[in-house]
Amino acid sequence: MNILTTRTAEQIVAHDRVSRPAGRAPVLVRELTAIDRDRLLAHFLALDEDDRLLRFGQVVPNHVIENYVRAIDFTRDTVFGVFNSKLELSGVGHLAYLPAEGDKRTAEFGVSVLESARGEGIGSKLFERAAIRSRNTHVTTLYIHCLSRNSTMMHIAKKAGMKIEYAYGEADAYLTLSPADQTSIIAEMLQEQAAVFDYALKRQARQASKLFESFMPTAAAA
Repeated sequence: MNILTTRTAEQIVAHDRVSRPAGRAPVLVRELTAIDRDRLLAHFLALDEDDRLLRFGQVVPNHVIENYVRAIDFTRDTVFGVFNSKLELSGVGHLAYLPAEGDKRTAEFGVSVLESARGEGIGSKLFERAAIRSRNTHVTTLYIHCLSRNSTMMHIAKKAGMKIEYAYGEADAYLTLSPADQTSIIAEMLQEQAAVFDYALKRQARQASKLFESFMPTAAAA
């Protein structure tokens, strides 16, 4: 897992734009807040039946998703997102903290990526960010529960070297985390700064595009 160290947010964004394959948007993960709740809802409602099955373990109707999003406690859990150029959430990672058992603390990770954004490494980036946050909040074990046919989650788990247990078509994956250190703390800080900077660039570009479009009819009439 790559760890960022001393680069600035601007350098991280610029490096990602240069190093990624041509035409592919940078994958930068931003922490979400309650302000993003409507975008979260739009993301989950955009999932088709199969994607809902893989994300929630069953095909859930819209009202269940609405209740789920409404119930997310951003002061307790951590939610991450990857935004596209339209400021829509292409991918979402939910890090839920489970009750501690003595000095052992576990967090469960769930992820969803829109079909239009598959193959860009979004799920892996969300997992990496969740792993760093887990370390920095004294989590000792990162846990994933999913259907065993969820190829995306299985790929993420195997790539991270997680211990995987299979039973009755489901899978449980466990990753033992190292304690937080200066590197992990700085890495998370820089990743968040880079994501916030990238979001600001996308928002400015979006606003400029809307402004330009608003002048188009006038220009055509003239």
